[in-house]
Amino acid sequence: MKALPWGLAVVAVIALAAVPFTLSPVLVQFGISTLLLAVLAQGWNIIGGFTGYASFGNSVFYGLGTYGTAVAMTQFHQSFALGLAVGAVVSVAFALLLGLPVLRLRGHYFAITTLALSQAVAAIIANLDITGRNTGLILPLIRGETMFYEMSLGLVVAATLTVWWLSRSRFGFGLIAIREREDAAEVMGIPTTRYKVFAFGLAALFSALAGGIHAYWITFIDPASAFDISLNVRMIIMAVFGGAGTVIGPVVGAFLLSGVAEVLASTITGIASLFFGLVIIAAVVFTPSGVITAVRRLPRRGLAAFLDAVRETRL
Repeated sequence: MKALPWGLAVVAVIALAAVPFTLSPVLVQFGISTLLLAVLAQGWNIIGGFTGYASFGNSVFYGLGTYGTAVAMTQFHQSFALGLAVGAVVSVAFALLLGLPVLRLRGHYFAITTLALSQAVAAIIANLDITGRNTGLILPLIRGETMFYEMSLGLVVAATLTVWWLSRSRFGFGLIAIREREDAAEVMGIPTTRYKVFAFGLAALFSALAGGIHAYWITFIDPASAFDISLNVRMIIMAVFGGAGTVIGPVVGAFLLSGVAEVLASTITGIASLFFGLVIIAAVVFTPSGVITAVRRLPRRGLAAFLDAVRETRL
């Protein structure tokens, strides 16, 4: 990354860090939610954007991080920091063990398996006494919007720096090779299974940390919200909208789509979902490689970039 992009990134982070001290509490709450979605989108970007495996199981990692944190705090009376670590360890361990058999599947078989897994884990959690069954768990109440905001921002920065490292590391190049043609990557000597499992574990780590922060922030969790499959769909849409396989694309996608959803919900409440869907469809049609890619092409190719994008979709 050149000096100018680095400088812009630092300025952006500083500006975002100042939000709790300059804007209203409502906007701070919106910021926390958006930042956590950006973390989830970056987590999915590691396994979906770089590795090319369309995972519908990242909501499992989010849910395990949520419940790991909540159980440690409510049932064993541990601190939030320790609970967050427990949730992350449980989620990453689950991803590593699960990745060995599941990541041998490809394409829609992998997607269907991870989708089914999400529902299965949610059903198990809903029948355990230690997790509160379907009733859920109530965490200790704390008033610290600024703390949660800054933690969420720090996690976004950590996730984005990790993705930036992937985009320039030998490991990251190996993931891209797997995405482009896995059989050829194996012939080249890349340990594809090990790389995929490690990528799965990285995605689980960030998803679990986001889940733990969200659990303590809202102070209540249940299986339906912790393992909500629609959350997995949202992180995929945000990553693809911004630019899957890019460094900053998923973050941009999370901010843009969260902002659009909030504006539409406050102005045209009744049909907000319809207009939100139209915005996503238009973006995919005109910028199939993501908003970030389209913006990068624009100075060099102008309108031709958008016309080429339309041709690529064969519309």
